[in-house]
Amino acid sequence: MLDPDNNAELPPIPGKRYFTIGEVSGLCAVKPHVLRYWEQEFPQLKPVKRRGNRRYYQRQDVLMIRQIRSLLYDQGFTIGGARQRLSGEDQKEDSTQYKQLIHQMIAELEEVLEVLKT
Repeated sequence: MLDPDNNAELPPIPGKRYFTIGEVSGLCAVKPHVLRYWEQEFPQLKPVKRRGNRRYYQRQDVLMIRQIRSLLYDQGFTIGGARQRLSGEDQKEDSTQYKQLIHQMIAELEEVLEVLKT
């Protein structure tokens, strides 16, 4: 997932439904031509296209772009490695680890709740 330290240097995502390629470029610190290239390389990235083939990105697209950016620029993945990481076995392993972490946190919070009740 995204590195929290890297996230700090990027601006917060405004609460809008759609973003233009220029806005996404600013939000993710990536040039528009790079975004268009990534659309070809990453099947997860599919902005809505409207009048005159204009791209409109949604919030999940912006988050995906930030994740791709982190994999490529911060973690040193190649395009192929990042693509595999986003869609392959690594994603399933991450999901399992997060589920285990969440269950552990729930158990700890239930213990805290019991202590507070007494």
